[in-house]
Amino acid sequence: MNSSTWTSPEHRRSVLWIVTLAAVAIVFDGYDLVVYGTVLPTLLDDPGQLGRLTPATAGALGSYALIGVMIGALVAGAFGDRVGRRRMMLFNIVWFSVGMAATALATDLLSFGILRCLTGIGIGGLVATAGAMVAEFAPASKRNLFNAIVYSGVPAGGVLASLLAMLLADHIGWRGLFWIGALPLVTLLPLAVLKMPESPQWLAARGRYEEAREISAHTGIPVDLRARHLGEEQAHAPAKLGFAALVTRRFAVATLLLGTMSFVGLLLTYGLNTWLPQIMESNGFDAKGSLAFLLVLNGGAIVGGLISARLADRRGPQQVVATSFCLATFALVCLTFGLPLPILLAAVAVAGTGTIGTQVLIYGFVSNFYPTEARAAGVAWCAGFGRLGGIVGPVIGGLLIGAGISSGTAFYLFAGIALAGAAATMMVVSPRAATSAPTSPATLAATE
Repeated sequence: MNSSTWTSPEHRRSVLWIVTLAAVAIVFDGYDLVVYGTVLPTLLDDPGQLGRLTPATAGALGSYALIGVMIGALVAGAFGDRVGRRRMMLFNIVWFSVGMAATALATDLLSFGILRCLTGIGIGGLVATAGAMVAEFAPASKRNLFNAIVYSGVPAGGVLASLLAMLLADHIGWRGLFWIGALPLVTLLPLAVLKMPESPQWLAARGRYEEAREISAHTGIPVDLRARHLGEEQAHAPAKLGFAALVTRRFAVATLLLGTMSFVGLLLTYGLNTWLPQIMESNGFDAKGSLAFLLVLNGGAIVGGLISARLADRRGPQQVVATSFCLATFALVCLTFGLPLPILLAAVAVAGTGTIGTQVLIYGFVSNFYPTEARAAGVAWCAGFGRLGGIVGPVIGGLLIGAGISSGTAFYLFAGIALAGAAATMMVVSPRAATSAPTSPATLAATE
């Protein structure tokens, strides 16, 4: 790594710890949201597990977790810019781990649904906070890459849930798979307590300069001294924090557009993850072959998302996100043609990059768009409002398929939605802000 990226070996080590811990936490977001689908056949076939479950009720139970994620993201946005990044991360790791364990003990459909929603609240808080953490710790030249690594945990968690269900479901049952989701309480949490510091930039913005100096000196993480000047001015003209900042004249239009981008990204993500196997099965593929398309979709999202993130660090995220949405449009249209299997799989992988992978880039775009005093709220808005798209996507697919509309029409509709996402992306205008370089720990110490 070159010196312009890292201020010291301590800086590099601290950031890599934070990125790793955040990525592992987000893996369990993907795990929780997909593990339900892996155990659903068992719950449908065996009323002795939780009671008689109909397909309609199963669909409702699937949405409860997403509703919880939306609530958790918005709550984290309301409090994250006030109580700090570290506290929110630790609190939500505990929350979702306990929620997963409690869900494993559910005795009926009512308690199962309530616990799924409550677990989602903790996951939503993690999704909203992780981006803010990475944005304030990572060097500017690697922020999009590190955000992509962290949020690639979502499709990676989905793959993990699928593989563990295939390997272990017959041995540990559906309850055992939910117990696995509780493991972060005894594995990830202790490491996070030891290795995840509070953001010195957030501390400085809150006027806690001595604590910011100590953490900066210990971790090597530089601090932007503009935060100090801002804190000194707040006594005369308090800056708006959290959601209040998002609706100011400076950010209101951009906030609406960023929320729209996330809505589109998650609509495509959940719409395709839910219905792609069914669409492919209706086109003549067997059940295992249809599931293979789902693995290719998520695999393409991981690999393509990381490549796109490197480009975003070099050229800026806006153009890369818009281009990625356009790639999704092209790939989804290609899926309507009778392509040979290798080309069809390649198109699905590109679709994964342009949908799930694009959502990963959007989180990075948003977390770097807002200043410290509004960053957690901005990511929370993106994650929370976007989850509405996550709820709408499967519904759209279900309505189309239930109405007997062809799979080609469904793909054309999703392609048009992706194109609308590209248009919204290009309309975002970054607010003007004063520029200054972050200050190294040694310089910060000298100012005290």
